[in-house]
Amino acid sequence: MNDWVPYPAEFARRYRELGYWTGETFGAFLADRAARYADRVAVIDDRHRWTYRELDERATRMAHGFRARGIRPGDRVVVQLPNVAEFVSVVFGLFRAGALPVFALPPHRFAEISYFCAHTEAVAYVIADKVAGFDYRTLADDVRAAAPTVREVFVLGDPGTHTSLADVPTDPVGELPEIDPGVVAFLQLSGGSTGAPKLIPRTHDDYLYSVRESADICGLDTDSVYLVALPVAHNFPMSSPGILGALHAGSRIVLASAPSPDIAFPLIARERVTITGVVPPIALVWLNSAPNRADDLSSLRVLQVGGAKFAEEAARRVTPELGCALQQVFGMAEGLVNYTRDTDDEDTVAVSQGRPISPDDELRVVDADDAPVPEGGIGHLLTRGPYTIRGYYRADEHNRDAFTADGFYRTGDLVRLLPTGHVVVEGRAKDQINRGGEKVAAEEVENHLLAHPGVHDAAVVAVPDAFLGERTCAFVVTAGETPPTAPQLRAFLRGRGLAAYKIPDRVEFVPGFPHTGVGKTSRRDLRAAFAARLTDERKA
Repeated sequence: MNDWVPYPAEFARRYRELGYWTGETFGAFLADRAARYADRVAVIDDRHRWTYRELDERATRMAHGFRARGIRPGDRVVVQLPNVAEFVSVVFGLFRAGALPVFALPPHRFAEISYFCAHTEAVAYVIADKVAGFDYRTLADDVRAAAPTVREVFVLGDPGTHTSLADVPTDPVGELPEIDPGVVAFLQLSGGSTGAPKLIPRTHDDYLYSVRESADICGLDTDSVYLVALPVAHNFPMSSPGILGALHAGSRIVLASAPSPDIAFPLIARERVTITGVVPPIALVWLNSAPNRADDLSSLRVLQVGGAKFAEEAARRVTPELGCALQQVFGMAEGLVNYTRDTDDEDTVAVSQGRPISPDDELRVVDADDAPVPEGGIGHLLTRGPYTIRGYYRADEHNRDAFTADGFYRTGDLVRLLPTGHVVVEGRAKDQINRGGEKVAAEEVENHLLAHPGVHDAAVVAVPDAFLGERTCAFVVTAGETPPTAPQLRAFLRGRGLAAYKIPDRVEFVPGFPHTGVGKTSRRDLRAAFAARLTDERKA
């Protein structure tokens, strides 16, 4: 099995000749910005206020410390940290040591983390001690028992039986390794529509191209202040323009522990935040909260909304109610990112999800047989370009379905293109649930449900929700004389270490499933049945 699928030589050569790929590595990227903006503040959280010089020095000492702990170039390290300044120094330390961060999210639990560690043969795992009452050290004990390649667990805070992250940095000893900018720099998580999340290999060259262009499109400069409201390991707050775009432009990064107005609004006021990005449910909370709060949000120039489609009615509220411009963002960790621009008219910003970063982003809109749809028609989005991957990590079989023979990625989105090139997202073709920007793979949850002895069959589908966009509903056919209740099934899933956002919002017990002509469970009919049931409930 191939670890990753490199760009074909002729494409790589072209992207370099066009100046998209500059040969810069992440380690060199930070060193260059530290030289330019040495005494400017780079990163702020509840406990730290680091300059570019301090961040650069911390990253270097972290890199030497990781090497002293036996981490070698090419090693994979799962990173599961909350929104703290140490996330940035750890990640750049790993880059400089030549190791590959594997980005996990704070809600992930044993089912996900053990899979990431086993699938990547990770040698280390970086966590905080406790967040929101959850003890990650206990999770780490379970993960190490299941994934024997994990030699070290580094803990921010009280390490317990593990290694304190504070003990890792060391003074430079010897030279750090030379890094090839064309190789994999890190692994991100795909939302995935089937089974466990797929891992996305991103190179220094391709990712930094998208970062530079994003920073330019979003107008970042040394006066910009970027608020990280979403989990920092998400692709959106990392690179669109995110923390990396902010570092590229010499901007300030402010890390919020949560996106709630109680936390985010005072930070916007205190730090004079100019730009931030949220998912649609958070945007709605902000819109509804702003009139009832006294926080000074006048510094906020741009609110980005992405991760899921933003309803037109809500989009039109942003400027009059928050006093800032709306920028719609439609992208994916696999590559392609689209933005509305500040030159777009009000209607384009309200109804579209933007147009691509690069003139070399190739978009195809096709029918089920891969034939082009008529101009302006709705179809499946395929894409290829200088920062879109050519294959998932260690997933040869899946790659045969996820990519065309000529290298186009099947995004799973149903879209139509406006004459201006802007993309309008019309839905999902894959069996994936977009729960407020968090992607839930139906098959993964179904597999866990089927492990319960009282479950004969299960199907998880998306159902509309005014707040989150979509919620999860599990249709369950029970087995045995004492069938489980909905609370018992949810407790069972939690006990199996499934992330909280993947626990079904609703559980419906049914005698059997409708099927398609080829014998597959008809999710369309299940959704229709749920809609009919809601109608009956409203009438009652």
